[in-house]
Amino acid sequence: MIKVGVVGSTGRVGRLLLSNIEDDNEMIVSGIHVFEELNFEVQKDIVVTNSMSELLDISDVIIDFSAPEATAQLCEEAIKNPKPLVVATTGLDAHQQNLLKQASELMPVLYATNMSVGVALLKTLVEKIAATLKDFDIEIVEQHHRHKVDAPSGTALTLAEFAAKGRGVDLNNVRVSGRDGVIGARTKDEIGVMSLRGGDIVGRHTVGFYNDGEYIELNHTATSRETFSKGSIRAAKWLIGKEYGMYSINDALGLEV
Repeated sequence: MIKVGVVGSTGRVGRLLLSNIEDDNEMIVSGIHVFEELNFEVQKDIVVTNSMSELLDISDVIIDFSAPEATAQLCEEAIKNPKPLVVATTGLDAHQQNLLKQASELMPVLYATNMSVGVALLKTLVEKIAATLKDFDIEIVEQHHRHKVDAPSGTALTLAEFAAKGRGVDLNNVRVSGRDGVIGARTKDEIGVMSLRGGDIVGRHTVGFYNDGEYIELNHTATSRETFSKGSIRAAKWLIGKEYGMYSINDALGLEV
């Protein structure tokens, strides 16, 4: 059995992940990391710890749906004790992303801002369309529940990166994530990435390509967070046994990027 350590087990996806692994015939939860007291019961043989080091010791692979600070701690400890890491935390800053990169130089790391199959395919389509329809304006809108703390979503930024890649531009130079007042006409190169928050929306992303007289919109809607938890389980199984390096969900699914 594959022993899985879970970081971020108290979150919405983390709780589902524990349940999904319990139903899996190839995996067991070896331990879960918590910063404070656990507010729900788990099986007696699951180790509950606030030590990333201990979690790594008892696990074959780690799945992380947590916060940037926790992911940074995980990477720092994993560099001392390398294990395959599946990381789905969003909102990482430059330092945290660098820690993830350092970890990938010692162990296999699969990092994805969205673990769903649909979004993995959507990224490839966005890049191809952006490269083909060079005269079209690109606008991305993401919608999430009222409790989401980062904006734009990691998935929206990833989609924007693939759009920018298709256009051969640096996203940092063309991204616009807010418009207000008399700002002038839209520039041709800019890629809009806008955020909506409300209710209990699991996640909806729309990538639009707009031109005079016509437009194309690609939509992905997550109706259950299980698409993320089950996607991470699939990724973890694939990652075990791989050489060190940084992998994507597209790699795990065999999708060309």
